[in-house]
Amino acid sequence: MEYSQLIKERYSVRKLDSRPVEESKLAAILEAARVAPTAVNKQPQRILVLRGEKNMQKLAACTPYTFNAPMALAVCCNRDEAWVRPFDNYNSGVIDASVVGTHIMLAVHDLGLGSTWVGHFDPAAFRKEFNLPDNIEPVVVFPIGYPAPEAKPAHLHEKRRPLEETVVYDSF
Repeated sequence: MEYSQLIKERYSVRKLDSRPVEESKLAAILEAARVAPTAVNKQPQRILVLRGEKNMQKLAACTPYTFNAPMALAVCCNRDEAWVRPFDNYNSGVIDASVVGTHIMLAVHDLGLGSTWVGHFDPAAFRKEFNLPDNIEPVVVFPIGYPAPEAKPAHLHEKRRPLEETVVYDSF
């Protein structure tokens, strides 16, 4: 699909059917995540592939937003491996994981699947359910599957501010 078409057509799919996602499509999504840019190419992302009833139940204990998905990807960052800005010691791990997440989101749509960015989850519960070590920070969850026949963009999906309201030239 043409990139400009992809970014305009992609929407947050909140109704998925339970058909499993093919291994070849999962591999393509994970490859899109692997090649995402990260600060100083440190690649601190860690992606949990959550499949099967047991893992999806564990995920449901952390968030109500699983949307009947047969699987999910949870993008985390290894804070110990992320680049740290020397001026203020800002750790780029969450930003890196977000860039990886964007690659995942676009690849999912390009493959005819659906997902949405889920940031509404209990990180403490997630850490416990999936046995995350302290240095691994969960950032975003993507329930993934085939859009249900009744899936459609949310009513605000097409609403975008004009560029004049979001772009500033030269300085504030």
